[in-house]
Order: sequence, then structure tokens, then C-alpha cells
Amino acid sequence: MELTIDLDYNQILRLIHQLPKSEIEKLTNTLQTEMASTKSSTALQKLILSAPTWSDSDLNDYNEARKHINKSRIA
Repeated sequence: MELTIDLDYNQILRLIHQLPKSEIEKLTNTLQTEMASTKSSTALQKLILSAPTWSDSDLNDYNEARKHINKSRIA
């Protein structure tokens, strides 16, 4: 069962002002935490999406170099 309530900003603000101070502090902490996690995940997503990528030939060159490095190591 889902309940949907259509409230505007002023109504929400009036409801918040009715809360005890301890509950307002909890709400503040919760909102700050959620905003911080949203910002960090958005920043990480932007970084990943804008990061350079390797072409198939770049990957093949890397794998060949790794093979040569692994063969040259003394076991």
C-alpha cells in the first residue's frame, strides 16, 4: 500500500517547524548525509563517464608489454 501526499514547500516547512528540536537535528543530519552521498556519487559518475578509454589496439599493445615484462622477471 502506498500513500502519496501532495505538499508544497511552505507546507513542508511548517510541518518541520512543528517538530521537536532533536527531531529537526536528526532531519538535518539525514538530509546533509544524503546530499553529500548524492554529490559524491554524481561526481564519481561524471569522472568515470569522462575518463579516457583504450582502443582495441591500445589494449593489445598493453597485453603484449605485460607478457614481455612477465617473461623477463626472474622467478
